[in-house]
Amino acid sequence: MGSGAVIHKLRIPDDVAHLIRNLHPRLKSKVRAGLQAIVEVPTCGKPLKEELSGLRSFRLGRFRIACRLAEDGTIEVVTIGPRRYVYQETYRHVRREND
Repeated sequence: MGSGAVIHKLRIPDDVAHLIRNLHPRLKSKVRAGLQAIVEVPTCGKPLKEELSGLRSFRLGRFRIACRLAEDGTIEVVTIGPRRYVYQETYRHVRREND
């Protein structure tokens, strides 16, 4: 039937979806293109280290998308934001999940 490609689902938390909806239209289209690239190739981007091990960072100019591939194949977006603070925000989010 199909090409045999695995289709991955994307899970975007409400707060991240709200952020995307309120972005400037150019940046919003970049983020959507980045999310599409991640859905097509979940291992794209850079694997993160130390406390953020298990997450990947996808670069969009000065913006980053931090996400993880869950065991069920779902791609979970953790945070999206400018590089200058996205990793601190991602760390805070991961700590909240583990508490």
